[in-house]
Amino acid sequence: MTSLAPTLLCLPAYFGAAFALWFRPSSRLVWLAPVGLLLHLASLSVALIHEGSLRIGVTEAASLFAWQSALLLWLFSFREPIAINGVAIYPMAGLFALWAALVPSPVSEVAVSQWQVSVHVLMSLLSAGLLTLAAVQSVALAVQDRLLHRHRLAPAGAGGRMPPLQTMERVLFQLIAVGFALLSLTLLSGLWFVHDWLAQHLAHKTVLSITAWLIFGVLLWGRWRYGWRGRTAIRWALAGYGTLILAYFGSKLILEQIFGKHWV
Repeated sequence: MTSLAPTLLCLPAYFGAAFALWFRPSSRLVWLAPVGLLLHLASLSVALIHEGSLRIGVTEAASLFAWQSALLLWLFSFREPIAINGVAIYPMAGLFALWAALVPSPVSEVAVSQWQVSVHVLMSLLSAGLLTLAAVQSVALAVQDRLLHRHRLAPAGAGGRMPPLQTMERVLFQLIAVGFALLSLTLLSGLWFVHDWLAQHLAHKTVLSITAWLIFGVLLWGRWRYGWRGRTAIRWALAGYGTLILAYFGSKLILEQIFGKHWV
């Protein structure tokens, strides 16, 4: 429980940053985001590293995943108009950090010294983080598209400051393209570790990950070949993301919490 103190401190920082982004984006409160990120990282360092091994259970993985998504959002918001997505990403990161601190899960240990594992985990997190931002971007795009078709003005707060629809779509496909490339490398690097899908309990995770990869691949091909956009792009993006999350957290949760086993 030693990770609880920084976690409790990162919660108001994350929620304060989200509040500022929605109501007062010009205020200094938006700089609470990097404060939350640093405190969250301190919590993760206590929960994940143990005697030279990387300890990742379901709740720890969710916290790490959420932190990395929040970090990517904060960094990319300096270049692209996606900072408003922090209204959803930052509170999510704080809640997952609290979940990991309060409900530590049975974990398997991975030696940090194994560079192949480190590279695989890093690419997996980066691809999932980028595709998480793409999913949030898809939801924001869906809301904006719905308001446009109903000939309604954007709601007060963040909605009134969202960038044009064309910009939102451009950023969405940029995130998906880079996330897809990293997901491809993740699947290829995973071949180093797969010797027996059934014995290593990796069958469901692998099949669902490949399915998500195919969905994103078809979406990018449809965008290039037929100019897919709008609701078609949103549906495909969310379907791919849902499948990807199910591949990791769904299979991991069932495997660890129900069957008491781990990926090998």
